Formats: sequence, C-alpha cells, structure tokens
Amino acid sequence: MFDQVVKFFIVFFVVVEPVSLLPLFVSLTDGASEAYRRRMARKAVVLSGAILFVFALFGAGFLAVMGISLEAFRIFGGLLLFLIALEMVFARESGTRTSSREAAENRQRADISVFPLAFPFIAGPGALATILLWFGPVSVTRSPGHWAALFAGVLAVLVIAWVFMRAAGRLMRVIGVTGASVSSRLLGVVLGALAVQFVIDGLKGSFGS
Repeated sequence: MFDQVVKFFIVFFVVVEPVSLLPLFVSLTDGASEAYRRRMARKAVVLSGAILFVFALFGAGFLAVMGISLEAFRIFGGLLLFLIALEMVFARESGTRTSSREAAENRQRADISVFPLAFPFIAGPGALATILLWFGPVSVTRSPGHWAALFAGVLAVLVIAWVFMRAAGRLMRVIGVTGASVSSRLLGVVLGALAVQFVIDGLKGSFGS
C-alpha cells in the first residue's frame, strides 16, 4: 500500500503541476494586495479539496451508475493525461485546462479562486481523471485505511500548491520563467510515460477479460 500511495502522490503532483501555478498566480494577482493573494490561494485550495473529495468518494459509484467500466475510464484517463503531458513538453495549449476565451475572461474577474485556479488548473480534468483511476478500485467502506492514505496524498499536493502560491513572487524571482518551463517539460515526460502505462493497463483489463 505504501508503494501505491507514493506512486499516486508522484502522479497526482505531476498532473496538478504546482510549479505551473507560479507564473499564472503572479500574473493574475499582479498589483493586488497581500491580503487578496492570501485569500485567493486559501480559497482555491479549499474549493479544489472539496471537488476532489467528492470525486474520490462518489466517482466510482457514478461510473457504475453510468455503466462505464473502470478499464474504459482508465484508457480515456490515460489519453487525457497524455494530452496534458504533450502540452507540458511542447509548451502548447491543448485545451485540457482552459481555452483562450476563458483565459481572457478570467483576467476580468475579481475572484480568481474558483475560476481559473480551483478549476481547471488545480482540480482540472487531468486531476479528476487521476482521482477516478486511483480511487475507483479502493472502497472507502472496505478499505478505509487505504482510501485515507491515498487522500492524504491529495491533501499533501494541495498544501504544496498553496505554499507555491503563497510564495509565488519570491519563487518566480529565484527560478524565473525559464526554470518553471524546464521543470514543466521534465515533469511532462514522466507524465507521458505514466499515461501510456494507464492505457496499456486499460487495454489489458478489457481484452484480458
């Protein structure tokens, strides 16, 4: 179980990619007060945690009601994560997080915690797909310890994202835009390999049965 939790933490960290929040948060809060930055970072993390908790708790049941097998969602989730990985490696907008129209809209919003921070950047499609892939086989009633350990990994990533947003200005001065871009591309390579593995596992589960 420990190995699974560690692997999940790494995958979820790469998907959420807190490093990518640095330039985004700095640009969206440019000229704002420190109190506003604190409030937006705190609210975004709390809302993201609530969304991810609901998906972790009821996601598998929703798939069952809709008649969607875990293997099918594993394949789709792997493909979705692969698109995000390509976006990270080539530094292109794939539309898996936000569109150009949405990006222009969020610059006019006073409250940026819900959109675009909580969704789609923290609890976005990739994060939700990862939650369903990993929490789907784990029942909170039959394996509460395992479920809680996995969700502790979610909380750890959210705390890291909050710390990064709180220190966004100082971190950007240290690593710069180039450093953030390099780290994003390296993490994208890792995520791409993991995404392919998800698709392979989904295909094995589908055709093997």
